Amino acid sequence: MAALTGLAAFPGAFMTTSLSSAATASALQALKPSPRMPVLFVGHGSPMNAIEDNAWRRSWQALGAELMARAVQPQLILCVSAHWLTRGGWQLTGMAHPKTIHDFGGFPQELFDQQYPAPGAPQVARSLAAELKSPATGAALGVDEAEWGLDHGTWSVLKPMFPKAQIPVMQLSMDYSRAPAEHYALGQQLEVLRERGVLIVGSGNVVHNLRLTRRGTAANEAYDWATEFDTVVQEQIKKGQLGALQDFQKLGAVAKQAHPTHEHYLPLLYAAGAVLPSEMPRFFNTGYQSASISMRSVLWG
Repeated sequence: MAALTGLAAFPGAFMTTSLSSAATASALQALKPSPRMPVLFVGHGSPMNAIEDNAWRRSWQALGAELMARAVQPQLILCVSAHWLTRGGWQLTGMAHPKTIHDFGGFPQELFDQQYPAPGAPQVARSLAAELKSPATGAALGVDEAEWGLDHGTWSVLKPMFPKAQIPVMQLSMDYSRAPAEHYALGQQLEVLRERGVLIVGSGNVVHNLRLTRRGTAANEAYDWATEFDTVVQEQIKKGQLGALQDFQKLGAVAKQAHPTHEHYLPLLYAAGAVLPSEMPRFFNTGYQSASISMRSVLWG
């Protein structure tokens, strides 16, 4: 896991997916009104969770089956992953066939062989990029038509949840040069998309410190600072104090231990921003991986 990076890799460094006929046949041209879709924040942890038969992955599989059994299914999944960082603005993936990105090293070949051939939605991407505004400048968002795709923060959780890869998927980058409050503000703009068939997924970790991982620890074992930070976040979410999540750096040393860099925390702010005050959270995967990674996940709606 020490080989992982939260920073966007150089364009063109990854192989393109081979698309299934089902994914190729799907072409979302525009979003239609719908009942309000849920919001998810998923603690993704190690990429190996995508292929190992463990409790985390089984939970994702069960949740995906539950969501697909609902009366109305998503038209689009909009994912904010800890692993697509940009500077100088936000971007949406706008390619018809986003490639599966293997943005990690030192793992078995089986993990590199994984593909998630979900279609994109170029026309919707262009429409949303014009509709959403940068909290920093008020400018429209950018559209990436060729370089990025679906990184492991996205496909490692979506593949267990939605294995048929039939729902179009779009990623929203995070401008890492901007303050946490601006990430939360952009998340607030996403709330209206929930009534247009969009399932919003933030993929990161409530606690993420790869420097201090301890392999082989049980899910209930963690550093004191990890449990302290995770508990504060849990309480804020339970009490509906979602705006307080953007002030995590005020926790000082505990926050710095929980997030030496905070790209894995930021997706939580997008998810929280898209939630209505009246919506009750449902926690799942409330444990730790390698003592320094909180797998806590939340479903609203």
